[in-house]
Amino acid sequence: MKKAILATKVGMTQIFKEDGSLIPVTVLQAGPCVVTQIKTVENDGYEAVQVGFVDKKDKVINKDAAGKKEIKHAHGTTKAMQGHFKKAGVTSKRYVREFKFENSADYALAQEIKADIFAEGDKIDATAITKGKGFQGAIKRLGQHRGPMKHGSKFHRHQGSNGACSSPSRVFKGKGMPGQMGNKKATVRNLEVVRVDAEKNLLLIKGAVPGPKKALVTIKETTKAEA
Repeated sequence: MKKAILATKVGMTQIFKEDGSLIPVTVLQAGPCVVTQIKTVENDGYEAVQVGFVDKKDKVINKDAAGKKEIKHAHGTTKAMQGHFKKAGVTSKRYVREFKFENSADYALAQEIKADIFAEGDKIDATAITKGKGFQGAIKRLGQHRGPMKHGSKFHRHQGSNGACSSPSRVFKGKGMPGQMGNKKATVRNLEVVRVDAEKNLLLIKGAVPGPKKALVTIKETTKAEA
């Protein structure tokens, strides 16, 4: 992997090609990200580039004359992380991720990574946390079939038989049942970059990308070539 970037999901729209064909696209606010740390084999045992994305306020703790604490921006950046960012010479960031670049030695602290590292036609992998659907039944969650809808069946949207009673006297692992749906890490591979707006740091990706609006999305060079 030689290039990657952090982005937030703006939403979906559609664009037209010169030949008049319509393409559904996902708009991503990609960067600018800044390099907050460069990991080396000598210091860390492996090579990687750590990047930060989206500015965040610092957590400030003040004490009055009575010794009572007054906390400003309670959910802000902690003192330890403030020192980490200060060492890199950048402002505090909300998201911090690292990428194992093959060319990590080419990067420098506080260097900006923008959307223009990608070009039209590039193939990428998009990773994000999917939309949470809450607790759902087996039909919606797993696409199972319903039972007869007659009054006497008493079996309409149940997940079906759980297992035999005498042998093996247990429910097998992986049995499709109701449960939590969504809110899981998912990756969609081999998506195409349709357009790059370098001025506004926008990437237009063909098709759907996991996650709701404003979700953090990790964009990397694809690891799966198109068959």
